[in-house]
Amino acid sequence: MTNIQQAAIEALPRRTAPAVDVRDLSKEFRRRDRKLGRFAHRKRVALDGVSFTMQRGETVAILGQNGSGKSTLVRLLSTLLLPDGGSAEIFGHDVVRDARAVRRLVNRVSVEASFFKKMSSSENLGYASRYYGMTSRQTRDLIPQILGRVGFPPDRRDEPMESLSRGMQQKVALARALLTSPVVLLLDEPTTGLDPRSKLEVQEFIREIRSSHDSTILLCTHDLAEAETLAERVGILDRGQLLAVEPADALRRRFGATTLEEAFFAATGRAFEADDEEDDEDREVFA
Repeated sequence: MTNIQQAAIEALPRRTAPAVDVRDLSKEFRRRDRKLGRFAHRKRVALDGVSFTMQRGETVAILGQNGSGKSTLVRLLSTLLLPDGGSAEIFGHDVVRDARAVRRLVNRVSVEASFFKKMSSSENLGYASRYYGMTSRQTRDLIPQILGRVGFPPDRRDEPMESLSRGMQQKVALARALLTSPVVLLLDEPTTGLDPRSKLEVQEFIREIRSSHDSTILLCTHDLAEAETLAERVGILDRGQLLAVEPADALRRRFGATTLEEAFFAATGRAFEADDEEDDEDREVFA
């Protein structure tokens, strides 16, 4: 057992607590808007009173379009942002007051994952493993194994990250998060940019992690099929509001729909593909 895994186990509270407990979580951003004046700013609500819970070992998918607040939710739960209102706990640890304990329990995979671009995939994973207290002896065989399981080709493991496609880099990001067998895995568009075969490989690996490591997984995605096949429950997040979190079949029954896309349209009043221009413009700031 690695030092970080031991620390994660010790971070779990003795009392019974949900894996993820979010209550009335809110976040807004201010951005300069020269159209309104030289020093004018406009506010944008990224999350508006979001509440839900997850039990240990559960996988929940949050469906939403660009700018709906998915990435903001992940960043708040991973302690990268501070909420403006409400609370969020990971196994009883508050993401603000107990940030250090939360960081021991969660790993995040994001579409904008960053790396040392001049280093190879293996070197990046090696560096990350040292940060988490793992030794070279522990990772000598583990790193090639994990890269292989996410479909990363062996003959490209020594190439610098800057020469890899976005999809290839996303595989390395997933492998990096899985190095430490996370207790809670926060996935923000984990298969974006992947070709169909690689996408299926990553999805299968997510299923394997859930079953073999008893991980709790929050999957934020705009892929309807991915949400339905990977998650026990699906949430609909629209313009910062979580409209429902239920099994996919229950969502379809609730909104009188035959498909998840129809249920999304009934819940939000707009087609799933129709991104708001403002949402696209502000995605990096507000998403």
